[in-house]
Amino acid sequence: MEPLLCYPDPLPAPLQAALRQGGYDSRCVDRPESVEAAEQAATKEGWPGAVISATGDLAGAMAMCRHLRRREVPVAPLLLVLSAPQLAELQPRDDLFDDFCVLPAAPEELVARVEHLLWRSGRGLAPDVIEHGPLVLNLETYQAAVAGRVLDLTYMEYELLRFLAANPGKVFTRETLLNRVWGYEYYGGARTVDVHIRRLRAKLGEEHAHLIQTVRSVGYRFGQGSWSPSTAAREDDGG
Repeated sequence: MEPLLCYPDPLPAPLQAALRQGGYDSRCVDRPESVEAAEQAATKEGWPGAVISATGDLAGAMAMCRHLRRREVPVAPLLLVLSAPQLAELQPRDDLFDDFCVLPAAPEELVARVEHLLWRSGRGLAPDVIEHGPLVLNLETYQAAVAGRVLDLTYMEYELLRFLAANPGKVFTRETLLNRVWGYEYYGGARTVDVHIRRLRAKLGEEHAHLIQTVRSVGYRFGQGSWSPSTAAREDDGG
């Protein structure tokens, strides 16, 4: 993706770190007159969006917003970042910005707002994820969450959960899981799988532990199987 336009220059360190953590490149400007020159140097397709910090100078930030909106090709979406005391001075203007974020805020919230604005404008790329009911695995960040709660997983716990969730309804023996998740060169026993399954269920919590099911005398399955006796009977009858 092309870099985001940011104001001021330098951008406050926490905002810069949050954008970097979210995988976003940025180009900073310190005044409206610098936008066009920065655009020529940084992007071929125009700014995909902008993050404007008002924490140091609300008037200057709003002047930047007005400039970006009045360009021949307006910059959108535009996220305005400000401090809580500045809310009293802010007059929401949909024509000047698309959303605002109030500090202090977690880096994840800032990134989520940027991602949402870019997605809504068609400029963002949806992360590569696996979703199954309440469970979401982000394959780019190696993170997993269930019902909105981020799971604290070890690398192998994540890899095991990812493999199972990518193959819902399929039953895998312990030996197959060892080979496919740990690798053929791993010499641990089948108990390794049982231990990791037990830890995963504990971290998913009692309400969601059923996502990983035990198939007696065989192994494990993620989610419900698709086969049923009635389905098999219809197939045998040619139905």
